[in-house]
Amino acid sequence: MYPVNEEQEQLVRQILEEDYIVSLHEHTFIVPEDVSKIFEFRGQGRDWTGYEGLSISGLDVIFEKYMDGTALITSNAGWKWNDVIHDLGIRYSDFAHQDMVIRAEKIEDLYRAKNEGKIALVSSLESATPIENEIDRVDVLYGLGVRCMGIAYSEANALGCGLKEKNDGGLTQFGRQVVKRMNKLGMTIDVSHSGDKTALDTIEVSEKPIFITHVGARALWDTNRMKPDYIFQACAEKGGVIGIEAAPHTTLTKKHPEHSIESVMEHFEHVVNLVGIDHAAFGLDTLFGDHVGIHHAFASHLSVHDSRKVNEYKEVSYVKGLENPSEAYPNVIRWLVKHGYSREDIRKVMGGNIFRVLKETWAR
Repeated sequence: MYPVNEEQEQLVRQILEEDYIVSLHEHTFIVPEDVSKIFEFRGQGRDWTGYEGLSISGLDVIFEKYMDGTALITSNAGWKWNDVIHDLGIRYSDFAHQDMVIRAEKIEDLYRAKNEGKIALVSSLESATPIENEIDRVDVLYGLGVRCMGIAYSEANALGCGLKEKNDGGLTQFGRQVVKRMNKLGMTIDVSHSGDKTALDTIEVSEKPIFITHVGARALWDTNRMKPDYIFQACAEKGGVIGIEAAPHTTLTKKHPEHSIESVMEHFEHVVNLVGIDHAAFGLDTLFGDHVGIHHAFASHLSVHDSRKVNEYKEVSYVKGLENPSEAYPNVIRWLVKHGYSREDIRKVMGGNIFRVLKETWAR
């Protein structure tokens, strides 16, 4: 638990009880204890949700990414349409047999979840790769409850380039059509893993604000996984919101090269100082289990070595203070309280800013 005094902890508990606590990016499945079996596990097309951990997370709304690009049911390459649909269906079946989380497809669902003491899960995908060149698949995904989707992941697709590509040609003509379709349907756009040119093009083409759901500042840690300041500024100018991430060995800094809550919050304060408190939030990208082990297993698949300065940081077993969803968000609130952020500013970055964008982007 991040250290605070008794009075500060009382305020933290009040915030958790009264305000909306939202994560822009999580995977709530439970990692197998033996991480070496993750590919066999993924091939079965079935994940187990960490309900017990979520029950003490303090979260009211989670943008849930499911298996995402690591749904490997029919192919080890990931991002296959049938695999993603299978993954969604299996998890929806699981949700239908419990009463702690609800699928959120409208703004009203987010309020209802809080009022009923439940957690609203917003179905999201990190990349539009599975739609291939079929624009109507965006409508299919919307019909299946997906309310937020990225443009590209590490590799380029029919829409544009991901962060792994050395030559980013920007948003394609098809990508522009998809952006407009997402705007029309009411599906929020994410460019966290898109290349810089593709991300900037997306912000310019979109008629509505977008999210960068889980990211850090390249000004503090110079890797492709981080975004440059001009993209943050362009996002904010269009009313968008930037979620700070904490996946192991991402949001590091020269001041804090050993990943911890302190390095993550240095990225947060950089964004706040750059574009203002109204455009910052959190998508910490945590999970239940050995997150570092997952990255080792999927090093090539997730382009870990293509997007990090692998020789310039000290590897940790977990991000201290932000190990999993159970502890991460209460600790972020403790950090904010301890560092003198006002109740109103905390309310904004923990959920209010996100709600504002959803009200502008989701269908009503």
